Amino acid sequence: MKTVLITGCSSGYGLETARHFHALGWSVIATMRQPRDDSFLPVSDRLRVLPLDVTRSESIAHALEVAGPIDVLVNNAGIGLFGAFEATPMATVREVFETNTFGTMAMCQAVIPQFRARGAGTLINVTSSAVLAPMPLVAAYTASKTAIEGFSASLALELAPLGVRVKLVQPGYGPTTRFAANGQGRIQGLITEPYAAYAHSVFAQFQGAALTTQPADVAEAIWWATQDETGQLRCPAGPDAMALATRAAGG
Repeated sequence: MKTVLITGCSSGYGLETARHFHALGWSVIATMRQPRDDSFLPVSDRLRVLPLDVTRSESIAHALEVAGPIDVLVNNAGIGLFGAFEATPMATVREVFETNTFGTMAMCQAVIPQFRARGAGTLINVTSSAVLAPMPLVAAYTASKTAIEGFSASLALELAPLGVRVKLVQPGYGPTTRFAANGQGRIQGLITEPYAAYAHSVFAQFQGAALTTQPADVAEAIWWATQDETGQLRCPAGPDAMALATRAAGG
């Protein structure tokens, strides 16, 4: 039985991915900063919930020690941020990077030794369709995810000779995502008057019927990434992300 460790399982994509892998018979280690009794995860001897803050090295080390050997790491933990960049304090930008970028890197660095020693293992880094097409009001967030795209592309080449695979999953934006909710506290004061008019238009698009990515789409894409042996690095998740990927590729 294979074991997957997933970060950011308190809601959204992480929660659905934990459920998906469990339903497929995997041993699942679902992690989150503050485990709750109402996490809606199944009660099972194949599923454990552990506290894990990807911004703290001691938290990472403790979680991995308790988890034991794993076959797949899914770096899903992340925070969203909407706002005009000129109004965004650099402290907030650094907070986004600490989780989305440096947290992902820290998790990879902590897990690579056991994968390398075993000559097998898969690292899956979840980014965003924001890396596929520019859009306003998410400059800092997009930068944090684009950094992981470049990091993963290089890391994939570095680890391939050792038998370790690296994959990127790029979710689109859907009405059920926790992106906006997770970033809500950081948005206050970031939509200043010169940007307010089209900010409302952007938010309306996010809530529109055309937003088609669902958590199940992302969970399925992550599962597919664990099975794929073609060497494909990037895996768009959701119809909207797939459309953007095709457009970006000139298709």
